Amino acid sequence: MTAQWLPDPEGRYQYRWFDGQNWTDQVSHQGQVGRAPLGGGAGAPPDQGQQPQATAQGGPQYGGAQQQAAGDGFAGITGDLVDGRFSEKEAKPIGNQNTKLLRVRLGEPFMARQGSMVAYQGNVDFAFEGGGASKFIKKALTGEGLPLMRCQGQGDVFLAERAYDVHLLNLNNSGLSISGKNVLAFSSSLDWNIERVRGGSIATGGLFNTTLRGTGWVALTTDGPPVVLNAAEAPTFADTNAVVAWSANLQTQLKTSFKAAALIGRGSGEAVQVSFHGQGFVIVQPSEGVQIPTQA
Repeated sequence: MTAQWLPDPEGRYQYRWFDGQNWTDQVSHQGQVGRAPLGGGAGAPPDQGQQPQATAQGGPQYGGAQQQAAGDGFAGITGDLVDGRFSEKEAKPIGNQNTKLLRVRLGEPFMARQGSMVAYQGNVDFAFEGGGASKFIKKALTGEGLPLMRCQGQGDVFLAERAYDVHLLNLNNSGLSISGKNVLAFSSSLDWNIERVRGGSIATGGLFNTTLRGTGWVALTTDGPPVVLNAAEAPTFADTNAVVAWSANLQTQLKTSFKAAALIGRGSGEAVQVSFHGQGFVIVQPSEGVQIPTQA
């Protein structure tokens, strides 16, 4: 069963948060959210249609815990922002709080894009992560920007980037090539490096991506809902500014077309695409990024 608000099994409140396995101490009553221990112990969730028990006066039963919950920081404030639907989701250690926000409960350290932290609770330490001299030189020479920070300690960290959509992937002894601007965070168990996209040439100027390999999780962002293309079905091509990531085992080739520039380019005088062949997938976002106006 998924984590959700359900009628309080004890009948003292309208709703109690069920995390998918056990009842929690989070309760909601008449639009106010508070905390109250479950006196009867954890158990199976009630039927969806079950209603809170009422007193002889017709109102819900109140106990000392209820009075304490009603007297907390939510007292006297009602509305959709405090009725529980936007409360922190605690069902999984790592997961989406919503489509734009990632929540990570710290156990092992993880890497995150610098500046992506929007909130945290607990004792969390943030430190610069350069990746060593070789990666520093690669970033300087290639322009593949991946400014990272190491997050460690105990607590919950919330990450976001320009209100982009956040997607969570799990790698199992596999590899993923990601555009550096689309990397939000990843587990420290993954090896990362800046690599040239195979098939580049002097004419195309080369293309560099961040490659993650190993076993762990990675969160990436897209500017809008993406499309995932199966490269095994047919030769696949994507705009270099719109492609987000692809399976690291795919064969790639950079293609430049001056004739097509007027039709599919972005006004730079040439159209550059990446072609993909082999067994794997390609993630493409419905945006080519923010265009920076040039001076005449």
